[in-house]
Amino acid sequence: MEKSDLVILYHREPYDEVIENGVIHYRQKKSPNGILPTLKSFFASVSRGTWIAWKQVTAKQKTNFETKVNIEGEGNYSVYRIPLTAEQVKHFYHITSKEAFWPILHSFPYHFTYESSDWANFQEINRMFAEAACEEAADDALIWIHDYNLWLVPYYIRQKKPNARIAFFHHTPFPSVDIFNILPWREAIVDSLLCCDIVGFHIPRYSENFVNVARSLREIEIVHQEPVPEHLTPVGTALAEPEVITQIRHKNQLVNIDAFPVGTNPQHILNTLQKEETKAHVAKIKEELQGRKLILATGRVDYVKGNQEMLETYERLLERRPELHGKVNFVVSCVTPAAGMRVYKTAQSQIEQLVGKINGKYAKLGWSPILLFTQPLPFHELIALYKAADICWTTPLRDGLNLVAKEYIVAHEGKDGVLILSEFVGAAVELPESILTNPYSMDRMNDAIDRALAMSPEEQEKVMSKMYQTVTTYDVKYWADRLLEQFKNTKHQEVADKELVTT
Repeated sequence: MEKSDLVILYHREPYDEVIENGVIHYRQKKSPNGILPTLKSFFASVSRGTWIAWKQVTAKQKTNFETKVNIEGEGNYSVYRIPLTAEQVKHFYHITSKEAFWPILHSFPYHFTYESSDWANFQEINRMFAEAACEEAADDALIWIHDYNLWLVPYYIRQKKPNARIAFFHHTPFPSVDIFNILPWREAIVDSLLCCDIVGFHIPRYSENFVNVARSLREIEIVHQEPVPEHLTPVGTALAEPEVITQIRHKNQLVNIDAFPVGTNPQHILNTLQKEETKAHVAKIKEELQGRKLILATGRVDYVKGNQEMLETYERLLERRPELHGKVNFVVSCVTPAAGMRVYKTAQSQIEQLVGKINGKYAKLGWSPILLFTQPLPFHELIALYKAADICWTTPLRDGLNLVAKEYIVAHEGKDGVLILSEFVGAAVELPESILTNPYSMDRMNDAIDRALAMSPEEQEKVMSKMYQTVTTYDVKYWADRLLEQFKNTKHQEVADKELVTT
């Protein structure tokens, strides 16, 4: 069997499964937004690649399950699927990942549950991913692991392949040492991450938190520290850091630490803007608004997303400023969580009750203050909403990065629009020109929406053009190229070290 030069481990499958005339076809995704197309694009530069994901199957499907499949039109890599039962998925993803790890990662320890967590199941699934990676990877392959669901994979790979080249990227926040160390499995997680050649985070604050956690549990040598990259603000906002540790050593393992935010895909957004269906949808929205200002919030149901705080601020706005009645529309696209995510049921009912309460109190014939969408919108409709929106309001209590902010900026092409952004999202250190706010403070939230509504067209253009430059320069391809470049440098450094030993 031909081995792979690049193995990517990610929980999502990179294709659409289509059944035609009883035959299953694996095709390129219809809405290739986000990180998937960028990660897939790196297979083009290798002779052979493998993408490893999990696939939920029934007992009947498991009997003749096809582990490896190829995507039509994408020739030089295959997808290795790890078959999991509904029960395994429930305990691995819906309970252990979302009820134990998620609240700790986002600094909400009172949502943490230990009793229902199934650590043994989590270990087993991580071991399955590691075994698949070892089976597929050539000796000098890059094994690139994504996110906290696969925390233990580096350790299991290192056990089987001591010379493997392992990179790990963390897509969520990484919390402070006192929060992270609540996890009863903290040593196993840290020991696994310390098996990597590169560990990546969105921003320096998260990487510094990781180093502090590691230092609290293990003997760590700080090898290199430097000022933060130029385009990240070093001081003045909640998540800013002036310096960042970029290399540590634990035992014989040199761990390179990268702190660099994932970008969006500007070209895909700009191409979507040019489509006739997008232009028609923008025109339709403008016509329905009849000159009213459009405020947009888009995301999903989750207690970390600050939906309740945002809706309460909007209610106070209508209470404080009756002259705005009938002059603004607030569109909230808040996607319902997948079935089985019991932790989000309360958050969803709170949102629905608040929207109902506000609309019940202020609606008139011909005007509803809030329009709530709970189903995912087609990508061209979402981009049309971004384009039509005067204000994008994205104020999570905590968020690893927040691509919504970046997508909104690109959709306005640096010309107009206003972005209100929480200080507690990773993107805030890249976009200090936005209206930064503290979602825990009613006064700060009130002030932010007032400033957004009052911002002049000249000020909008000045601010948005600067942020457009940032977002289009540091896009998703820049992020991934940088990590792969770092990996190549790590390779050279290891070779140099070996040569030094032999001479």
